[in-house]
Amino acid sequence: MKRSGAALLLLSAAALVSCLPSRPAVAPLPPTVESIEGFATFRLAREGETAKSKLSFLFRLPGQGRIEVLDPLGRTASILFLDNDVAYLVLPGRRAYWKSGREEVMSRLLGFSLGLEDLTSILTGRADRLSGWSLEKDSRGRVVRGQREDLTFEVRQFFEPGPLPWLLVLSRAEDKGSLRVLRINFNQPLKEKAFHYFFLDEGGYRPADWNEVERWLRETSGR
Repeated sequence: MKRSGAALLLLSAAALVSCLPSRPAVAPLPPTVESIEGFATFRLAREGETAKSKLSFLFRLPGQGRIEVLDPLGRTASILFLDNDVAYLVLPGRRAYWKSGREEVMSRLLGFSLGLEDLTSILTGRADRLSGWSLEKDSRGRVVRGQREDLTFEVRQFFEPGPLPWLLVLSRAEDKGSLRVLRINFNQPLKEKAFHYFFLDEGGYRPADWNEVERWLRETSGR
């Protein structure tokens, strides 16, 4: 069976056993959130395939994101830059990058597109601020489920007793992604070039199209 691009991306960075915290850790939620960073595992079930990987994430509100998928040695296998409506998927091992609209990149990789503002609202336990979603709350007033058209999210577990999600499940039709947060911090000092497009400045990186990226991911996963 031909693997989907999303499964290939995750299989190319299969289970990481070191360098990440063994127990979940969460920092206190500040009144105003300017940035979010942490580690998580992500499990994707799509087109009859299941893939799991570990990643680091960094978001600078309101519209920038950097997600790194890690290889078994804790090295960067790929980097996804999100900047409002533009996204870059960078493959350092191939010295190449793919640029497209944020919605297309997210749909290609995950099977569904979730806006960065929506994602950060959910991660900070402030899903009640979401616009255009039908929301359900538990007895404590925490949002446990949301639906917008055919896209659904569910908070299966919280960092008790607060509102921050520990296990977040996203689903659309038969596609399902499960994000389990291992560590999350807020408003930490950011590295000067955390969102710098180094691949545009350094020699040796070239633009690629999705067909090339998908082929490379398939080769990396052993297919």
